[in-house]
Amino acid sequence: MRPFVTRLFVKRSFIALLLGVAFVAVGTAKPEAPVATYFEAGKVDAAFAKGAPLLENGHYKIHASRRDKAGMAEVHVRDTDIIHVLEGSALFIVGGEVVDGKTTAPDEIRGATIRDGTEYRLARGDVFVVPNGTPHWFKEVNGTLLYYVVKVTS
Repeated sequence: MRPFVTRLFVKRSFIALLLGVAFVAVGTAKPEAPVATYFEAGKVDAAFAKGAPLLENGHYKIHASRRDKAGMAEVHVRDTDIIHVLEGSALFIVGGEVVDGKTTAPDEIRGATIRDGTEYRLARGDVFVVPNGTPHWFKEVNGTLLYYVVKVTS
């Protein structure tokens, strides 16, 4: 190829690339910023009294959780759980394999127990991160367990 033709080709390719980037940038402009959310203490207390979600959307969920007894083994296929214990204590099993697991909702599996998991004693002030796809189970609950769960959906 002659130098002039090569320079012209490179110049036109570069211009086409810039126009393509500009088109994509305009087409994918950021949406409006999300609105901040505030929960006054009364609403939070009411949610903890019965164990209820405070907020759920397509990206994350915030639950004011309450347990008075052991639960079922769980696996959240898409949600990572970030747990912060406010009151009480529990024996928490993580990892291993769910025994008799069944799909109970889209991307949610529940089972009777966990085999070969690791035991943790959760207490006030503890934070635990359970990555999506990881079996976990509140095997024993001592008294009333109050904890926040932030579920981040992948």
